[in-house]
Amino acid sequence: MPKFAANLSMLYTDAPFLERFALARQAGFEAVEFLFPYPYEAAQIAERLRAHQLKLVLFNLPAGDWNAGERGMACDPTSVEQFRAGVATALHYAKALDVGQVHCMAGKLPAGLAPELARATYLDNLRYAAQQCGSAGINVLIEPINHYDMPGYFLIRSSQALQIIEEAACPNLFLQYDVYHMQRMEGELCNTIAANLAQIKHIQIADTPGRHEPGSGEINYGHLFAFLDRIGYNGWLGCEYNPAGDTNAGLDWRKTLTT
Repeated sequence: MPKFAANLSMLYTDAPFLERFALARQAGFEAVEFLFPYPYEAAQIAERLRAHQLKLVLFNLPAGDWNAGERGMACDPTSVEQFRAGVATALHYAKALDVGQVHCMAGKLPAGLAPELARATYLDNLRYAAQQCGSAGINVLIEPINHYDMPGYFLIRSSQALQIIEEAACPNLFLQYDVYHMQRMEGELCNTIAANLAQIKHIQIADTPGRHEPGSGEINYGHLFAFLDRIGYNGWLGCEYNPAGDTNAGLDWRKTLTT
């Protein structure tokens, strides 16, 4: 049976962030994820997790100025010091919140920078992050993101991410597979997941077009959920989608697509 984690950066957005934990639990979720914890004290989030008996399964390393359009800095050679400081910050939160995995956003390719230099910087930064996180028993994940929603993003295909993971050769560096992004970029969802199951430690879901609830678009989520059970995927499925309407009103897919 699939295990679903509510993404609190995208669900229940009509409520203040710290109130979304209670709403997720009331809707039957046992785990949550979100983009960034950093606007809040770790103790504030930890209290909400304890109060509502929720497990936090994932958040991102600091990704620069999000409101200004930055989407990570790991491939930028001018931001190495800032990236390493961000790793330390993320580790502080991960330890306080008992999180076993963090996502490292690659960032957009800086204007005028040769892709080869960006790739070398990305590898160095991933090795650093993996070493630092590994000492705390934490995995580092990388996620390809489609270039329609995020033009210029450096990591856009699963094959590219898998090559990076292999070259980095870090035992705690894995793939975060987003079904929505990879449907838009390459399709072949089930075959790709099955072929690389050992490298996939987290999956996120949304349908396309629109990035709304599973079952709202072209992806056969009933088949996909059954397939994930059949091949033995036992990780969480992060519900990282934009509800087409009220969040709770759109949650029926959890029953209709998993029976």
